[in-house]
Amino acid sequence: MDSPVYGVSTKLFFSALVIFLFFSPTTALLQNPSSKSGQINSNSVLVALLDSHYTELAELVEKALLLQTLEEAVGKYNITIFAPRNEALERELDPEFKRFLLEPGNRKSLQTLLMFHIIPKRIGTGEWPDEKSGSVKHKTLWDDHVHLTTSGGSGKKTVDSAEVIRPDDVTRPDGVIHGIKQLLIPRSVQEDFNRRRNLRSISAVLPQGAPEVDPRTHRLKKPAAPVPVGAPPVLPIYDALAPGPSLAPAPAPGPGGPHHHFDGMSQVKDFIQTLLHYGGYNEMADILVNLTSLATEMGRLVSEGYVLTVLAPNDEAMAKLTTDQLSEPGAPEQIIYYHIIPEYQTEESMYNAVRRFGKVKYDTLRLPHTVVAQEADGSVKFGHGEGSAYLFDPDIYTDGRISVQGIDGVLFPEEETVKKPAATVKVATKPRRGKLLEVACRMLGAFGQDSHFRSCH
Repeated sequence: MDSPVYGVSTKLFFSALVIFLFFSPTTALLQNPSSKSGQINSNSVLVALLDSHYTELAELVEKALLLQTLEEAVGKYNITIFAPRNEALERELDPEFKRFLLEPGNRKSLQTLLMFHIIPKRIGTGEWPDEKSGSVKHKTLWDDHVHLTTSGGSGKKTVDSAEVIRPDDVTRPDGVIHGIKQLLIPRSVQEDFNRRRNLRSISAVLPQGAPEVDPRTHRLKKPAAPVPVGAPPVLPIYDALAPGPSLAPAPAPGPGGPHHHFDGMSQVKDFIQTLLHYGGYNEMADILVNLTSLATEMGRLVSEGYVLTVLAPNDEAMAKLTTDQLSEPGAPEQIIYYHIIPEYQTEESMYNAVRRFGKVKYDTLRLPHTVVAQEADGSVKFGHGEGSAYLFDPDIYTDGRISVQGIDGVLFPEEETVKKPAATVKVATKPRRGKLLEVACRMLGAFGQDSHFRSCH
């Protein structure tokens, strides 16, 4: 009696076990490693792409806002990704075409380009068509087609015109990544790029900005002539200075414009940090950064190709400045302007100059004043008389564009003496002493008296 009951129990048990194994989540996961809920595990091919050495492609995927779309694709399919090497996207791609792809208005073209590199089917090296099969067409995620071929003899695998240089570079349960030599460009993206470029080139009226007025001359600014990269500026440095010490720095009219062949802001920041680490020049750094906008203006000048030599007074010298010398509007700027030479000079070059020529005059950014340098006590002395300063800490910072020389005093230009016309004052003519004696002697002689003065004889 136990056997039928036991037999029925056994059948029910095995039936329930088969149904459980067939419909269990584990079995479904084995059939498709990525669940259809859109959640991606850490072993996904999409995660591997973002963490791989194909950094340029991963960056484009993020800029195209394709992560959500690719997550859904990985949840549905076992995909194949053709990843161009970084050099193909960074250096070998046409800069104009890359700018076109990164423009916000062309995001659709960028998405089309990226999804053209993905096939919703797993194609490993073993599934690649052989030489006898010829070219095999596969549909991409963007409803376009790519052709996979294997050349005869060499066995080289290609995707359209791109050679596969790293087959099966990254393999995951839900996909595979093949490294290719160059970027795949679909016809629709190429046509869109050509159409935009042609419209820009055949435009009847080229877009131009409104005319700008030079605040120094109150005239319209003329566009600067193109100069080769790295060439010295055409305009003098005084034309590139801000209109006034109390105003914000104006856009420099010198060559280069927005190109900025030199990173002036980084160089100025570097030399100010060098002053702080060197010690004894904190007041100078504070004036450049906090009290004035001269640090920004110096960075702009260096970015435009100008070179500067800064005569930096130390903290002991700056402490001797009075309140009256700093209280007037624009006084700190004018003091610093007189300590900036629009040349690149080092201790060696200045010392050799004063040894050879005696006194040397250097132009400063405070027109029309110049600073005089001469040899004294085996060093370089700047200025005149009591207001002079010696080269105290030479070559604090030298990078080929900015030179900083520490001095032990604050320099001031010689006061211009104004010659005033002498006032016309009537002065009564005083008779000379000899004439009076002569008259007295004559009078005494008329009265018949002899003079006892020696001058009368």
